[in-house]
Amino acid sequence: MNRKEFTKGLLATIISYALMDSLFATNAFINHINPLTKHWAIKLNEYCSDLKKQTITPKEWQSLIDELYKDIELNDLIKFIDFRKLQTGFQYPDLGVNTKPVFFPKLDGLPENTVFIKKIFGMKKDRAIIPHGHSNMASAHLVLNGEMHLRHYEKIRKEGDNLIIKPTIDKLAKIGDSSSISDEKDNVHWFVANTDTAFTFDVIMLDLKGKATDIHNIDIFEKQNLSDGTMRVPILDVNTALKKYGKETHH
Repeated sequence: MNRKEFTKGLLATIISYALMDSLFATNAFINHINPLTKHWAIKLNEYCSDLKKQTITPKEWQSLIDELYKDIELNDLIKFIDFRKLQTGFQYPDLGVNTKPVFFPKLDGLPENTVFIKKIFGMKKDRAIIPHGHSNMASAHLVLNGEMHLRHYEKIRKEGDNLIIKPTIDKLAKIGDSSSISDEKDNVHWFVANTDTAFTFDVIMLDLKGKATDIHNIDIFEKQNLSDGTMRVPILDVNTALKKYGKETHH
């Protein structure tokens, strides 16, 4: 390397160091990397806070949660919520699903009391989270264990003792798959366990827009198909719905 090349290389190095120094001084570099290094639980709480404050729409919240869950290492989440401990002594009901609250460990930047409710939902084979819709609520569900038949419907409107709905999703949900509901998208859902046991991690936002949450259990088997591709389904009380849909029988 001759003197001219050496001087040129040295000058480039000095400029690079000066630029880095400037970036750190103005906090621009730190601000850039924070979104990439922030813990998923902190992001989750921020998204839920934004939804509660109505700075994002429920549909935007669903998209953000969907992208967040795609980026999370499932084993990291399982360790973070101590899923193995939550499974210990879990009581599986003969009808429907059971739940346990989830507690996050202390984490800088994450409040002790998150703005959202967090639970695991667990059930035995052929048991179900019965088909139901919601009002003034949003929730997201990540499959931690087992497989489930997952169906979603769009709630179009309520007509007396019926809901008008339209099918949107019908698939096998496996470990790592997620889904979500809100008043704006895929509001009605129905999970049936296909494996010996199945669990989801659930994030739940209640009483959105200052209005009380309401849940409508529905009777899909008694649907009336309408000419526009929607269907009319009766609303059931929870006990009737649980008896009819809480456990599938095979002949």
